[in-house]
Amino acid sequence: MSDEYAIRVQDVSKMYKLYSKNSDRVRDALGLTRKKLYKEHYALHHLSFDVKKGETMGIIGTNGAGKSTILKIITGVLSPTEGNVQIDGRISALLELGAGFDMEYTGIENIYLNGTMIGFSREEIDRKLQDILDFADIGDFVYQPVKTYSSGMFVRLAFAVAINIDPEILIVDEALSVGDVFFQNKCYKKFDEFKKMGRTILFVSHDLSSISRYCDRVVLLDHGNKLAEGTPNNMINLYKKVLVHQVDDQGRDVTSVPADRTGEAEPAATDWKQHLTRNPHCTEYGDKKAEIIDYAVLDEDGIITSSIMKGSRFTIRVRIKIHEDVHYLISSYTFKTLKGTEVTGTNTMFENASFDYSPGDIKTVTFTQEMNMQGGEYLLSLGCTGYNNREEFEVHHRLYDVVNISVISNKNTVGFYDMNSVVTID
Repeated sequence: MSDEYAIRVQDVSKMYKLYSKNSDRVRDALGLTRKKLYKEHYALHHLSFDVKKGETMGIIGTNGAGKSTILKIITGVLSPTEGNVQIDGRISALLELGAGFDMEYTGIENIYLNGTMIGFSREEIDRKLQDILDFADIGDFVYQPVKTYSSGMFVRLAFAVAINIDPEILIVDEALSVGDVFFQNKCYKKFDEFKKMGRTILFVSHDLSSISRYCDRVVLLDHGNKLAEGTPNNMINLYKKVLVHQVDDQGRDVTSVPADRTGEAEPAATDWKQHLTRNPHCTEYGDKKAEIIDYAVLDEDGIITSSIMKGSRFTIRVRIKIHEDVHYLISSYTFKTLKGTEVTGTNTMFENASFDYSPGDIKTVTFTQEMNMQGGEYLLSLGCTGYNNREEFEVHHRLYDVVNISVISNKNTVGFYDMNSVVTID
């Protein structure tokens, strides 16, 4: 293996045998039949990629893409059905935190147990012990059996053990968002330290902001296949197309997006919302004199998506059908945090965008703006309201928290949105 690489994954496949009943599993294991009693399920198909020393490589993909499977093969938890993996360097893996802990042992005893399993001597663990205790910050609970810990204390200790053993290769699977916000901040600082020290990092996450911020290169997996490999932003853009089924198994675009007369990208007028992940518990109400029949969120390339890059322009499009005579129609949208705090929003009345309509008409309202909210998860609500001819307010149709929107950012400031400050120092 070349000194250039820390990890080499070469033509790796992983096949699982799926049995319809346990008796078939036993008969097959004992060789009691020549008939194949199982279905073959490939979690990975001939996967290959290399990670250079000092590089941070990201792996993204939908659930079931094979991300965790390849990490477990790299760390030796699983064996590949075909292919091989070469490793040059000592690995610390943040996969299933605390998986090697004995619940009857105290925190201190588990630190030594885990350190020994990784390959450290007692003297080496002694030298690292204080760093682990300081990072975990669980006080005298470290002398109590871990079965008495809260879930937060448990993951803090497990993370502290895994992150402080000074590995040459760090493998992370969705493990940076553990504990409270202060502990998460400490975890990300440690992650930054590893990058600055030139350590090799293999990073799997659904948090596309973290992928964009930390990774040098990204591998995109889909149903066990390597779809593409490239820069974080290119792979994130391709991943957004995968989420709405707009690429084939070779990563090629299979959906043409026609342009309207203004040249702006326009989604086909056929059930836009099916391409979004909708909230099954959305709150819906109204008299339905006018009804929201479809909606879409589009990125700056005109792709329907639930993920928007911070700083880019994006579009919210709402299709409304007017069923009855309504006097003054208003279309609106609102972004809220997951805890329900309203962050921003607008409507056609605020924007002085009145329009003519009659019963039976279908109108498409388009809001285009720049995304300046901080990176994170938000809920989008849509509304269709108005005033009758007696100037009384009416709710025709509201969809509260209908779609989850992820804002992808590699720079966050304080609060909910970025004022885009320009800093000069004389």
